[in-house]
Amino acid sequence: LDPSIRLDIRYATTNNFTGRQLYTQPRAFLVKPAAEALVSAHKALQRKGFGLTLYDAYRPLRVTKKLWDATPPGPKRNYVANPKRGSKHNRGCAVDLTLHHLEDGAQVAMPSGYDEFTLRAHRNFIDAPAAALKHRLLLDHAMTDAGFRGASNEWWHFDFNGWQNYPLLDVPFDELE
Repeated sequence: LDPSIRLDIRYATTNNFTGRQLYTQPRAFLVKPAAEALVSAHKALQRKGFGLTLYDAYRPLRVTKKLWDATPPGPKRNYVANPKRGSKHNRGCAVDLTLHHLEDGAQVAMPSGYDEFTLRAHRNFIDAPAAALKHRLLLDHAMTDAGFRGASNEWWHFDFNGWQNYPLLDVPFDELE
C-alpha cells in the first residue's frame, strides 16, 4: 500500500537463523486492516525522519513448520511459533520490522539483531546503547498507536489487534494477489 516501506525479507534469502531460503519471493502480505495500520505507523514515523523496513509479514503455515523444525528443542523454541497452533504470521496479522533513517536509508541501531534468540531481543532489555533503546521505543510507540501489540521477547515482532478474527492460512505467495 506504500512503496516507501522498505522490504528486507530475510526468509527469501539465506540471511536468517536457518541459513536456508524459505520463501520463493521477497514479498510481504498482510490482511487489509493490518496493512492500512502499518501504513499509518510508517507515515507517523516519516514525520520524525524514519521509515519502516519489513523483515516478514504473512507466513504460510508450512514455513512455520520449517522454522520450528530448524529450532532445536529447548529455550530457543520460545522464539518460534509451534505449527500445531499456528502463528499470527499465518493469519496475515503479524509483522517483523525495524526502522531506517529517511536521510540515508540506513537501518537504525537496535538492542539486538533480527531473529537473535537472546535476552537482548526482549522488549524489556535495557543494557543496550541509549540510541538503540530510543529507536526500539520509537518503533514500539508508532506500532502501538497504529493498532499493533509487541511481543515481549522480540522487539521486532508486532501483532495486529483483532488477529483472532482471521483464519490460519497456508497459501503460497504466488497464489496471493
